Amino acid sequence: MSDEKKLSLQDLSEKKIAEILSGYPSFRAQQVYLAAMQYKEYSQMTNLPKDIIAFLAERYDDIAVRIQKVFEGKDGTEKYLFLLRDGNMIEGVFMPHGYGNTICISTQVGCRMGCAFCASTLNGLVRNLTAGEMLGQVLAVNARHGGTLKKRAITNIVLMGSGEPLDNYEEVTEFLRLVSAENGINISLRNISLSTCGLVDKIKELADSGLSVTLTVSLHAPTDEIRERIMPVDKKYRIAEVLDAARYYFAKTGRRVVIEYSLIDGVNSKVRDAKKLSGLLRGFSCHVNLINLNKVKERKLNGVDKRTVEAFMAALTEGGISNTLRRSMGNDIGGACGQLRRKYVGEEGTY
Repeated sequence: MSDEKKLSLQDLSEKKIAEILSGYPSFRAQQVYLAAMQYKEYSQMTNLPKDIIAFLAERYDDIAVRIQKVFEGKDGTEKYLFLLRDGNMIEGVFMPHGYGNTICISTQVGCRMGCAFCASTLNGLVRNLTAGEMLGQVLAVNARHGGTLKKRAITNIVLMGSGEPLDNYEEVTEFLRLVSAENGINISLRNISLSTCGLVDKIKELADSGLSVTLTVSLHAPTDEIRERIMPVDKKYRIAEVLDAARYYFAKTGRRVVIEYSLIDGVNSKVRDAKKLSGLLRGFSCHVNLINLNKVKERKLNGVDKRTVEAFMAALTEGGISNTLRRSMGNDIGGACGQLRRKYVGEEGTY
């Protein structure tokens, strides 16, 4: 997707659009940029001359992604099938909260990390998303819920859909710049969470980038022996290295790191596992976000009962580790953590 002709207007910063339209009056670039950030198609850009529309349409798509289908959950959650320009489909989720509305977006079509509990990686990695395709998911859902650039319907973003964000580092960091641009949708980096399975070098690079989002590290095990069974990335990046990188991130940004831990029956959910995890994290400014594993039909792994969750949380608390159990949203529509996947238009089983 590096060929510029395959990009959309959402891939372009305000400065880039000004450079592209340098032969036109300067206010035209601002009109184009605002239209792109409002997710308008070329046919809706009625304030622009036809020659500018023709010039742009020859080089760029107007819309990066389109909402193909919406599934509505009982709790107000919405899951989207987003259609990409090459026929691939990705999923995203809208989650309403009392403090605002969150969108969970995808960063890749599929994923190559191979985590045993996740649906996104079932068929491997197809390709990276562009920054504009990530931004497009936000803008499309913002528009669907009546949001504007000044009064956003989306207040928070989590990069926790299909894909490993740091495996698509350049496009993801460009997305962060685009989505937080002052004249665009301008969502604060402080309201954005990025989840990684622990690509150590990229965590450190992100720490040095100045893009201080909330870093969420998917740990899911207290020992390398357990983690390697469910997360192949552990063969390259051991737990000690991942946590060292997380500490580096905190030291550089001052942002408390979130440790994600899915409780899996018979794998990592005993009290002794909680005590080992406490030992790993003691003295580190972090918070453990526990997740009772959400079922993926192709996987044979299961979550745990309420008593097991409570015992695990109590052991962490006793060990001095801040922790909460994540409220599972969108489970009834396959939109909960670990359940998002990629699709193809026309493939068997596609909605």
